[in-house]
Amino acid sequence: MKRRGIMQLHFTKMEGIGNDYIYFDGINQEIPMDKEFIMKISDRHFGIGSDGMIVILPSDQYDFKMRMFNLDGSEAMMCGNGIRCFAKFIYDHKLSDKHVLKIETKSGLRTVELLFDGDECIGAKVNMGKPVLTCQDIPCTYAKEKMIDEPVEIGGREYRLTTISMGNPHTVTFVSDLDTLDLKTIGPKFEHHQLFPASVNTEFVQIINKSYVKMRVWERGSGETMACGTGACAVMYACYLNHYTDSKVTVELLGGCLEIEYVDETIMMSGPAANVFNGTIEI
Repeated sequence: MKRRGIMQLHFTKMEGIGNDYIYFDGINQEIPMDKEFIMKISDRHFGIGSDGMIVILPSDQYDFKMRMFNLDGSEAMMCGNGIRCFAKFIYDHKLSDKHVLKIETKSGLRTVELLFDGDECIGAKVNMGKPVLTCQDIPCTYAKEKMIDEPVEIGGREYRLTTISMGNPHTVTFVSDLDTLDLKTIGPKFEHHQLFPASVNTEFVQIINKSYVKMRVWERGSGETMACGTGACAVMYACYLNHYTDSKVTVELLGGCLEIEYVDETIMMSGPAANVFNGTIEI
């Protein structure tokens, strides 16, 4: 809607276990996707406040196309928490009445099954695809073909890293205590380490038992967030590869829990999706 040179854009703020994004219907309104606009609306003091922006668009191949942006304006490949909310947005806003959606992302096709409590969509189960371990495909410049439980010095300390792509790059390290971590100091050192030419998301993991782990995440372009769906998938697979857990794991993040399962060489993720509020912004 436009009036007197001012454009009004309708949005919904949504969250998946605390990982919050501003969602726009880009089918029925034209959405700016420049860095300045994204940083402004994502700012928690002067904007709406979020971990970034996600736009619903038409797809030439599938049901819909998802574009997502970090709060620094950079475009991301995929987001597990974001895609669950994306699917709920589509259902709630009557863009489709399908209960299973094929969604185009920068990481390829993702199939999403909506989860219901009565008539209310409360979350989704997502086929997150096959994890990638080949370093050059992640990308990671480590000398070996794969980087599984390998020692690397970062910030003057040795960490053992398992590096995986879930459509975006992740490196996972195991710690004895999550509460004592100074992620604001160490997180950027992982994110911008020379091993990761496209930077990296970093997960710090505490093993509780064979079916339950806790994690904190430092996301490239966003810093520490309440949750990261692709990160939780990478964590589950890293735990499985290193024989810490079974193939089905509850992953506890700061914002809540996700159920992650490795089946038929594919990662399946189930978790909630919720509306925070609807609004209109003028630009």
